[in-house]
Amino acid sequence: MNTACPFCTLPAGRILLSSDSAVVIRDAYPVSPGHTLVIPRRHAGSFFELQEVEQTALLALLQQAKAQLDAEFKPDTFNIGINDGPAGGQTVPHVHVHMIPRYAGDVADARGGVRWLFPDKADYWSARPAEPQR
Repeated sequence: MNTACPFCTLPAGRILLSSDSAVVIRDAYPVSPGHTLVIPRRHAGSFFELQEVEQTALLALLQQAKAQLDAEFKPDTFNIGINDGPAGGQTVPHVHVHMIPRYAGDVADARGGVRWLFPDKADYWSARPAEPQR
């Protein structure tokens, strides 16, 4: 446990689901209604530092969180991701899985999903193939 880490010191009232190895909370800065985080109890900075049992616990709670979100928010689908390390956009150095509910029409064109991290590479379907060289 890291007492300076906000995920190591979560108030019990924020925890929606839990297991011996992980917890589920709503994101404090949601990008869509129901934006949820699945967090291991043990402080680790990267998903790749977790033990297999912890990784399995995250996936099990991800399934439970999906059922809860389906019942409460009725999303059409989800984006699920991990920002692993500062270069990947991680701001809280305690691994956490983002489960972002998506709703039909929440953006003008959802194609490409997480590919929009790199806007110049996201719209691959519109790219014209290069002319064959002769």
